[in-house]
Amino acid sequence: MVFSKSEEEHVTHVSTVLSRLRANYLFSKASKCLFHVSGVEYLGYVVSSEGLKMDQAKVQQILNWPPPRNLKALQSFLGFTKFYCHFIKNYSKKISSLTSFLKKDSCFPLNEEALSQFHQLKEAFTTAPVLSHFNPSLPTIVETDASNYALGAVLSQVSDSGEHPISFDSRKRIPAELNYELHDKELLSIVWALKHWWAFLLSLSSPFEVLTNHSSLQYFMSSKVLTHHQAC
Repeated sequence: MVFSKSEEEHVTHVSTVLSRLRANYLFSKASKCLFHVSGVEYLGYVVSSEGLKMDQAKVQQILNWPPPRNLKALQSFLGFTKFYCHFIKNYSKKISSLTSFLKKDSCFPLNEEALSQFHQLKEAFTTAPVLSHFNPSLPTIVETDASNYALGAVLSQVSDSGEHPISFDSRKRIPAELNYELHDKELLSIVWALKHWWAFLLSLSSPFEVLTNHSSLQYFMSSKVLTHHQAC
């Protein structure tokens, strides 16, 4: 894949790549190449100057998916949607009722709550945003959220055209985390998000902002008494 900032620059870049290939007796099949396009399908994504989008053919497969009637069908559906989970805000929270049916002794068909989540998840794929390319020089925001069963976070950046998402991520809480106090749950989501996106955050040229809906956390750094989880 050859990316350039302008058409003139692209002509030079493509010529250089083709010359290198020819010099090393390597050849590309013309019918499988695309030249001078603004976007290209690559490994299930559409990559362009705007950012990263889901392959619409894959999205259509999700929209056409019938309600799972057994464990294998549910595993297949969740495995397929997991590939695009970083486009979906609070993905793990959105599948919490569905994952309860992953146990081998689960009885199908899906109950009303799980079936509702199934349709809501498919709907989320129709409104998923384009994920912008990360730029280390732009103001960056990490927004976190913690529910009773899952952690969620959004990495976004602010440009002249507004705030744009870079990636969404989430995960289910492990059993040991389910009994955390509320402030510890919220703090856990922040720590997890910072560890998850550390490579992006360390490359920034200026400090980033962390947003949480739990206001008491702003006093955490000045607190004289810490819980075991906070101290660790």
